[in-house]
Amino acid sequence: MNIRNKNYKPIGLWAKIPHGIWIREATSVSVDSMDNVYIFNRGNIPILKFDTYGNLIDKWGTEDPYSEITTKELRPGVKLQSWSGSNFTRPHSIRIDHDDHMWLVDDSGNMISKYDLSFNLKLQIGDGNPSERESGIPFNRPTDVTIRESTGEVFISDGYGNSRIHHFDPEGKLIKSWGESGTMPGEFSLPHNLVMINDQELLVCDRENHRVQIFHINGEFIREWHVHKAVAVTVDKEGKIYIAEQGPPPVQKGVKNLGHSVGIWNDKGQLIERLGSELPGEKHDQFLWPHSIAVNSKGTIYVAEVSFVEVGRTLDPPREMASFRVWEKLSNN
Repeated sequence: MNIRNKNYKPIGLWAKIPHGIWIREATSVSVDSMDNVYIFNRGNIPILKFDTYGNLIDKWGTEDPYSEITTKELRPGVKLQSWSGSNFTRPHSIRIDHDDHMWLVDDSGNMISKYDLSFNLKLQIGDGNPSERESGIPFNRPTDVTIRESTGEVFISDGYGNSRIHHFDPEGKLIKSWGESGTMPGEFSLPHNLVMINDQELLVCDRENHRVQIFHINGEFIREWHVHKAVAVTVDKEGKIYIAEQGPPPVQKGVKNLGHSVGIWNDKGQLIERLGSELPGEKHDQFLWPHSIAVNSKGTIYVAEVSFVEVGRTLDPPREMASFRVWEKLSNN
């Protein structure tokens, strides 16, 4: 049964990026209550705010967007380029909650920051210093954040250097942590993204285990299902679950139907529809390397991709590549 691209169409060249802004790659995306779109990116202006038509209406996150690019050694053998005027070490995730607060995850900065939509700082979780790798102590390169609407409790995936989910109260006090490295239920191989799918259940993208896991908010494992390299997740107002999938390893380059897509699922783990082409690329109906996903009130899907890190920097010469996709719901659905 063909369930690919049935109820959606890709919208090309949606984001109108003014001259002088180098987006480099859009690491993450979220929408506010007015359906404005926020792109957290690794270019010279970290936060770009757009209206529903793709017009840039605000920007923030750097003291000098035209400063020099600096290089910092994050750890032995790993170097990071960034703008010296940026407020962030390495933008990774953005989540706008039910109260229109903006949560930003700086993975190499080991910091989660909460702002209002006027960019006033409300809360920071983390002191900026990494914990020992796989110690279970917050944080070692955290990856994502989600908020429980009924209470304001905060859940953070600590995925790159820890195999943990951390549960905080609304003031940023740690309640508990759970998880460890492994492949059994309740264990993780890079918990990359997470979302509340209802008031009691949390879905975690266990990326390198090619699955999603669902937990009670107390950390109790409930169920799981297979998703190829599940990297990002969001939920719409009807409860449908949107999961972005990254691609296969280099040895399988050119093999069709392996990731590079978005799946729409119900909460029982049944696939409803899949978006994207059979192979990766920069055309409007293709994906290069999905990393974050958001859905607005009308069902429009936004996908941010780490296309430079995964593809563009390997080219000769390296170049910025398409890193933001928009899929619009067909009007007869």
